Amino acid sequence: MVTVVGIDPGLANTGFGVVVRRGDALAALDGGVITTRPQQDLAARLLQIHRAVGELLDHYAPEAIAMESLFFGRNTSSALAVGQARGVVLLAAAERGVACTDYTPQQIKGAVCGSGAADKAQVQRMVQMLLRLTDPPRPDHAADALAAAICHANHAPLSLALAATS
Repeated sequence: MVTVVGIDPGLANTGFGVVVRRGDALAALDGGVITTRPQQDLAARLLQIHRAVGELLDHYAPEAIAMESLFFGRNTSSALAVGQARGVVLLAAAERGVACTDYTPQQIKGAVCGSGAADKAQVQRMVQMLLRLTDPPRPDHAADALAAAICHANHAPLSLALAATS
């Protein structure tokens, strides 16, 4: 059995998803969004994300974290905020000795949907199907985080299995 925490980082909304792999079967253990309020001080928002991710890692003791890598578009302030959220996730992982792997949005979509150009609705439907959920995961930040965890669980089974036995 291997447990992976997927993270879709963001300052306002950090999606998370916890997936367990037993043999060829995948199952969701948890998923949701860590939400911070824009009127809060930046440091307080980052601390909230750090603590919430730390609690997830302490509770589920995953072998790995799969995180969506920073997409640098035209909005540099948004990219900076995502980078800061990624930093506190990386810190929480490092404090606990949990390996963290980055995947581009295209890699995650390709691994889950077969196409790196899949839209949000396709990702939600495929995550629902792969994890045998009764409904598509919502909101999309949680679906993206579950997709990142699925991507890692399906593409790193040998290294994860070795890590789980050592």
